[in-house]
Amino acid sequence: MMNHVKITVIKRYLDEELVAEYGPPDLCKCDLHEEGQVYYASLSKPEGMCDDAWKTMYSYVFALAHGVDYFYDNDGKTKPGVAITTCNDGMRPVVFLLERVED
Repeated sequence: MMNHVKITVIKRYLDEELVAEYGPPDLCKCDLHEEGQVYYASLSKPEGMCDDAWKTMYSYVFALAHGVDYFYDNDGKTKPGVAITTCNDGMRPVVFLLERVED
C-alpha cells in the first residue's frame, strides 16, 4: 500500500555572504515558499511546489510513500517515517520536513 507524504516548509535561509560575492544585489529569501506552508504528495509533484525543490526531495517522498522508515543510519534519534531535506538553491535554500501519513 502506498501512503501520502506531508511536506512542510520549516525554514527559509539567505546566505548573505554568498549573495554578496556571487549573487545579484537584490536577491532575497525564496518567494515561492513560506514557512509553515504544507503540501501533500505521493508520486507526483504537488501543485505550486518549486520544480527544483521537488527534484531534490522526490526520492525521499517515494521511499516514505512506500514504507521506508529511516534515512539517517537508524541511529535511534530519528523518528520513523520522517526526513528533512533542502532545495538545491545554495544561496537561499528552503528546508522541508517530510512525514509519512498513514492512509
